Amino acid sequence: MDSRTPQGHGPSGAPDPSGVPDPSRPVGADGAGTLVIIPTYNERENLPLIIGRLHASLSAAHVLVVDDGSPDGTGALADELASADADNRIHVMHRAEKSGLGGAYIAGFGWGLERDYAVLVEMDADGSHAPEQLHRLLDGINAGSDLVIGSRYVAGGSLVNWPKRRKLLSQGANTYSRLALGVRVRDITAGYRAYRRAVLEKIDIASVDSHGYCFQIDLAWRTIQAGFTVSEVPITFTERQIGESKMSGDVIGEAFFKVFEWGMKHRLEKAGIRRS
Repeated sequence: MDSRTPQGHGPSGAPDPSGVPDPSRPVGADGAGTLVIIPTYNERENLPLIIGRLHASLSAAHVLVVDDGSPDGTGALADELASADADNRIHVMHRAEKSGLGGAYIAGFGWGLERDYAVLVEMDADGSHAPEQLHRLLDGINAGSDLVIGSRYVAGGSLVNWPKRRKLLSQGANTYSRLALGVRVRDITAGYRAYRRAVLEKIDIASVDSHGYCFQIDLAWRTIQAGFTVSEVPITFTERQIGESKMSGDVIGEAFFKVFEWGMKHRLEKAGIRRS
């Protein structure tokens, strides 16, 4: 376990002006101290809905919209939402081109770490991750976990409106990853998750070049390897109703080969330790 403690936040969700980390201070029940990172590409219709739901559930949570040059005007809309928010809870990062989910999250993590948020959350813009259930992830952080994954495949988790093929693909990817890496996480590909800042400071996010499914597996694997505590809480995952999924065959192939490589490397390293 990393000995560094998360940077504290004051009641408003802004960094604690004292600058002194307080490991006993929980994330606020209203989301204070939390930054929710929402990558976007052509999510103009979904974005105001998801941010509205988030702030109805956790009024003090801050949002960082990371827009990859959406041609539908999502970035401009995000700027309007930020300007209209009197509490300054909405922030926007504009990136020149679409360069993948992983790159958007890494950029967002860097932005949040520079501003001393205690917890950084991944959330999709399309409504598949219910903001109303974010408190479950934050409760897990407050209970002592370093990474909390919103899981579809633990007791109480569920999938809504997913085609059978997608469900089988997702379950297969998780089973394969669990066996290849020798981990107990049942939904290691899940994209709804909350990180304590100490995790992201430790695992060298700058070296991550994975995308999609593989990005989520990569960060969870690094977190486990670094000795942090990972837990799962049940969520309801709902297939998007507006827009199109951005999952591709290339993303799935990347995950298959990288997970195999990581698993083999881990086993060889363990074998080398035993021989010595």
